[in-house]
Amino acid sequence: MGKMKSQRKTNVLAVTIAIYVATFVSAVEGTVVSTALPTIVGDLRGVSLMNWVFSIYLLTTAMVTPIYGKLADLVGRKPVMQVGLAIFIVGSTMSGLSNTMPVLIFWRAVQGIGAGALLPVSMTIIADVYSYEKRARVLGINNSAWGIAAVLAPLIGGVIIDKLSWHWIFFINVPIGLITMVLFQLFLHEPSHVQHKKIDYLGSFWLMLSLLSLMLSFQSLGQTPINWTIVVLEWGVSGVSLWRFIRQESRTAEPVISLELFKNRPFIGQNLIAGLINGYLMAISVYVPTWAQGLLGVPASFAGFALTPSSLLWIIGAFVTSALLVKWTPHRILYFSLSFILVAGVWFASLPITTSFGWFFLITAIGGFGFGITMTTTTVTSQHLVPEEAVGVATSFNTLSRTIGQTLMVSIFGIVLNIGMQQELEMHPGATMTMMNKLINPQTAGQLPAKLLPALRQVLYSGLHWVYIIGIIFVLLAVLINCLDQHDWSLD
Repeated sequence: MGKMKSQRKTNVLAVTIAIYVATFVSAVEGTVVSTALPTIVGDLRGVSLMNWVFSIYLLTTAMVTPIYGKLADLVGRKPVMQVGLAIFIVGSTMSGLSNTMPVLIFWRAVQGIGAGALLPVSMTIIADVYSYEKRARVLGINNSAWGIAAVLAPLIGGVIIDKLSWHWIFFINVPIGLITMVLFQLFLHEPSHVQHKKIDYLGSFWLMLSLLSLMLSFQSLGQTPINWTIVVLEWGVSGVSLWRFIRQESRTAEPVISLELFKNRPFIGQNLIAGLINGYLMAISVYVPTWAQGLLGVPASFAGFALTPSSLLWIIGAFVTSALLVKWTPHRILYFSLSFILVAGVWFASLPITTSFGWFFLITAIGGFGFGITMTTTTVTSQHLVPEEAVGVATSFNTLSRTIGQTLMVSIFGIVLNIGMQQELEMHPGATMTMMNKLINPQTAGQLPAKLLPALRQVLYSGLHWVYIIGIIFVLLAVLINCLDQHDWSLD
């Protein structure tokens, strides 16, 4: 009765618009910053710290995501979302006011702490105000923010840089964030969460330390050369912290993440698939533009449009999911969706170096349809497999799985690309890794000796070819996990 009453009071349309805006802000942030980064680095003179402008944001976002999920279940969705938005606005304001790179990195960390609430709490609110059958369609509309952001963000970033300054890349979040806060405050109504349960601060600390160390290790793996001493140390800290977290959660009355969730095999299976497929998505979103620019000489502003069909078909896939969930079990839906991703993956891995740019539109469209169904199904099913009072934790766990998968795969694919190129470079005397950096940027590729261009393109092709072969293995792992799922879905 409490939930129904809250839905009658809640203006569902206004709240859905607020969720969409919050998702769009989160989606556009990374791409807009990447557009402005060369200008920021030139102004603040911090090229050696450049990667940390991105990395620290991802690190802090992942670190706090499970905490927000638990708080959303304990104190309510609205206060947690409002706090997250407020922190995000403060971080954005101070990032825009930064005058040195270390100061900017600090406030980007604060911005990431706020952003950690936006996606998981938004999806939790969707689960609250929409039925199981309608949820996939709404998630499809909401996920369109990522596709629109992928197209508009470079244009928005370019205009802001040209007409204003890089500081406004961050300042623009302030009015948007404030409007979103007002919409949530006025139109989202939920039952009061008068709970006398204590937050497990010690468990939260061990969890955040474990995640921070793990994510830092992924960053360290992406460095060239890899400092294995640092990586092993970070793994050690992460492992010990995880052990302490598990011990703490087994003894506390109100755990951050209930260990019972890990006994829920279908729930774990759904999140493993989400992590693997979201990780594989990095092979598409990062390396298709690299292929287009480095091998085909397509300008950077145009290369990104190869991903547009993926974004559009993602939305269609999410809408299809809403119809499939009524007729099919999640087990069957995932077989269907993963087959599209596998076809696209095999096609990418078998492309010859002479492939024209137009083929990428078709392949990314096929993959995008599979991604849309897979990610929507795993999200909705994860929420459906837990009690109503644990939906916030389940949603944040799903978000965390996808973030870890994405960050891990970026590191793995980076290592594979470097190894593949290093091996191929040995067969081409005169070609160097410095030349490869110039080849990937069409603006500097013209500076390279014309006689070496075919060899350099072959080197890049070899590295990208291995990225897509390894990517197929991760998709097959997702298929295997789905095969091993013995859950009787007819009971749900």
